[in-house]
Parts: sequence; structure tokens; C-alpha cells
Amino acid sequence: MAVTESLRGGTSESAGARAVHEGILRRQSARESAARTYARALPIVPVRARGLTIEGADGRRYLDCLSGAGTLALGHNHPVVLEAIRKVLDSGAPLHVLDLATPVKDAFITELFHTLPPGLAGRARVQFCGPAGTDAVEAAFKLVRAATGRTGILAFTGAYHGMTAGALEASGGACDVRVARLPYPQDYRCPFGVGGERGAELAARWTESVLDDPKSGVPRPAGMILEPVQGEGGVIPAPDGWLRRMRQITADRSIPLIADEVQTGVGRTGSFWAVEHSGVTPDVMVLSKAIGGSLPLAVIVYRDDLDAWQPGAHAGTFRGNQLAMAAGTATLAYVRENRLAERAAELGSRMLGQLQGLAGEFACIGDVRGRGLMIGVEVVEPESAPERGERHRATPAGGEGDASGQGLELLAALEGGHQGAPGQAEGRAADLGRAGGGRGALVGLEPAGSADGSSAGLASTARAAGAAAQVPDRHPRPAAPELAIAIQRECLRRGLIVELGGRHSSVVRLLPPLTISDEQAAAVLDRLSDAVDAVSRGHTGNDRTHQPNPRHRRHDDRADCAG
Repeated sequence: MAVTESLRGGTSESAGARAVHEGILRRQSARESAARTYARALPIVPVRARGLTIEGADGRRYLDCLSGAGTLALGHNHPVVLEAIRKVLDSGAPLHVLDLATPVKDAFITELFHTLPPGLAGRARVQFCGPAGTDAVEAAFKLVRAATGRTGILAFTGAYHGMTAGALEASGGACDVRVARLPYPQDYRCPFGVGGERGAELAARWTESVLDDPKSGVPRPAGMILEPVQGEGGVIPAPDGWLRRMRQITADRSIPLIADEVQTGVGRTGSFWAVEHSGVTPDVMVLSKAIGGSLPLAVIVYRDDLDAWQPGAHAGTFRGNQLAMAAGTATLAYVRENRLAERAAELGSRMLGQLQGLAGEFACIGDVRGRGLMIGVEVVEPESAPERGERHRATPAGGEGDASGQGLELLAALEGGHQGAPGQAEGRAADLGRAGGGRGALVGLEPAGSADGSSAGLASTARAAGAAAQVPDRHPRPAAPELAIAIQRECLRRGLIVELGGRHSSVVRLLPPLTISDEQAAAVLDRLSDAVDAVSRGHTGNDRTHQPNPRHRRHDDRADCAG
């Protein structure tokens, strides 16, 4: 009898929790604007959170791999963050101070400067902005315009820099454009159809041409803004060599380089700041999200010789968020002292490796990419033909680009495939070599001794290029936003919160806190794999080639994965 009453009580409590949950969601839908976003895809009502775990008003537990869109470097309610906030509250310090100096602000700036790239830290200035990253982007634009006397801005396809007018103009979805747009290199959907190092090289050459051609229609700009890893653009890491080229191109032309580290900063990508992977020191860094330790805070840090502003040139009432500065100081110090960036690099590499196995198992997974704990899984149409004009070739070590067709033709010419008078094969080979960019360099395979265009040297080049032709093509398939939404929905059913991004909102994004444990990471991957499996089996035509894998174990939504 007692057991029966207990079960009845539990059922009653569960029903009551669901009623509260549904009532809150219903009122939100009725009262909040049509512009709401996350709430549409994630109909949950968080009431408690710790580390990776959120508990909803309905009593369900979720593993949060959204992390406030990358804001929560230490996860929800980390003890060091809570302690820092309590300390300020208990001290009686003012919570609102405009831009006045305070001990809390002084401690934050000191810790922030400890983390900056060495080339910037020694001569940096900091400007506190309104509490969102987009205001910091606006401040960066104002700064470089004041410093250079120029007005234009260079930005990149796929970029996302915020929601205010100037930031939107520099973002990939801009409609009324006053910003020059440049190609951002990517491997899977290369704008030039070649991918790899050659695609990045072509993107860099395009940038040089735009800046140096007096008829390009692009006057010398006030600055260039880029993301070291495009987040909303689909989790696309900038190649390190290309980023160094952008640094050199801008430095040679006295164009300030602005690095938008709003989402990539504070250890997210496996180094404290993502530009450090390439060894690049930008002139301006735009920082927000994780620097506030879960509370609103945004700054720009820049070289002192750019500090040409007049007093009040960029102001705002809420620049002095004392609680955010205290939480930010604690977060920056904890990440630095506990080497969480290195932990993100190591764990992120393992997670990427395991997720890349999904691409071989499920035809709806087109690509898996990322850096550190900033990971994207691109969802594609499994039964569609590859997109026209988009070709990606994985090349052997030392090779680059996609010229293996020319390589085969070149090899055939040198080995009798083109009949003609003596020397005609060599002439045809030389023509192909020039068509490939002179020097036989389109595929980057010119061997020593071939600079004279000799038959032996060209034959060696041709054989190397022909070998590259044996590497299978990887043709990107069309993006599948509906399948991505279905995967996100199945993840939520399994207690996993993920975000969608990318050009067509077809990239499933993972942004777990840097404090995620190995066990939690395994649970995240299992739930995501289960979700992909469910969507794959439910999709018309079943893009899976075998039966469900027993290693995809199911998870109780109430499993305690707090951390």
C-alpha cells in the first residue's frame, strides 16, 4: 500500500512539474517577440545548472553542449565564479561605476593582460564597451577608422560579428553592403573548388589582388576583421598559413588587423586565444562571451599607437559591470592556471577523431571539423548528387590543390599519350605546366631539377600529380538543414543540447565547457551518435548501410552527469 501511494505521489509530482514547464513555455510563446531563437529549437525551462548539466522545470536533465553559445568556459555555476561574485556582493562594492577605476576592474585588466599574445601585451590598451560582443565590434571599427582616417572595412564570406548595424554589415548575411567581402578558405566547400592549401593560397591571392588593383573598386580600407575559427559560419578553422598571410598582407599595407575572438577566446580552440595557433599578433582583439565568466562583458584590446580616440568617442552606461569583471578574472585565472586550453586541445582532438568515424558510417554526415572544443558536424543530403562545381580532393603529403586531371594528362603526354613530332610531348607538358601556374606549381609538386622544364623533370612532376589522381575525390553533397533540425531534436530527446549553425543551418555544433570530463565527453558522443542513427534510419531510403550498432547505447534522460 505504501509503495502504491509513493508511486502515485511520484506520478503526481511529475505531472505537476510538466504542467509548470508547459505553462512557462506557453506564456513565453504568447508574450515574447517573434525574434526569439534558441527557445524555438530548445523548448526547455532551465531551473538549476552545474557544470555541463542543466535540470529543467519538468525534472529532466540535459548535457549542455551549447554553453551559452560559447560563453561558459567553466560550465554553469562553477565554484570559483560563484565565490568571486559573492565576494564582491559581500564587500559592499558599488555594482555600477560607469568607467571609473575600481580594484575589481584593475584586477581584471591585470589578469587579462597576463593572457594576451606577447606581441600585444606589452603595448596594449583596453576599451570597455557595452556588455555585448557586437558593441565591441562597433568599437573596433570606430577605432581603426579614427586611427587611419579611412572608412572601409574588409570582411569575409561566412563571417558573423554581431547584430548591430555595423557588425551586420561585416557579417556573411549582410544585404546592404558597405564592406568589401573576401573569400574565407575552407576545405569541404572551397569557394574555388580545390580545397586544402591550394584553396587557401588562392583566397590569399584574391585578397592581394583586391587591395593592389587600382580598378578593383575597393579603396584602401581602415581595417580587416576576421574570425580565427568561423563559428556561426559552420565551425571553419582558418588555416594557420593563410592567417599568417593575412597578417603579412595587412602589415605591408598599413591596414590594422582585427581578430574577432568573441567565441574562440579563453581556451576554447586549444590555445588561450585562437590566433596563437598561427603565431599571429593582431592589432586589435575583440573579446566578449567567456571573458565575463557567464556575465555580460565586452572589451577591445589594441596596440597603443592606434589610440587616437577623443574622450567619449565610444561610451556606454553599462561598461562598468563589476560582477562580470570579478567573474571574468576568476575564469581567466582558472583557465590559465589549470591549463584548460591544453586540455581542450587534447580532448577536442579525440572527440574529432571519434566523430569523424560517423562520416564513414552515415552518408548524411558530410564533414566533421573544428579546433579544440569548438566542433562542427555538417549534415548533408545522403541521396543527392554532389553539388556542381564543388570538388575537394584529399592530397598526399606535400601536395595541394586539385589538378590531378592535369597531372594525368601531363603524364600521358610524356609517356606517349599525345602522338606527334619529337619534342611535341615536352611542349604539351610545358603548356600544361604553365596552365597549372608556371613552375608546375598548381599542384605544388615540382621536384628538384625540373625548373628547366626537362622531360625527365616534368615526367617526375607528372607521375607525382598522377599519383595524386589516385586519391579519391570527395564531392560535397547539398546541405540538409531539415535533417540537421531532426538530429538536434533527437539529441534533445536524449538529453543533449546542441546548436545548429553554418551556411544553411546544417552544421551541428558542439561547444561544451572546458571542464567537461572524459566520461561526460563519451556520453555526449554516444547521445549524438544515437540521434544521427535514429534520423538516418527514419530518413527515406535509409542512408545507413548496416543495422544499428550495439555500441550506441541508450541513455536515461535523468542520468546524473553533473560536473
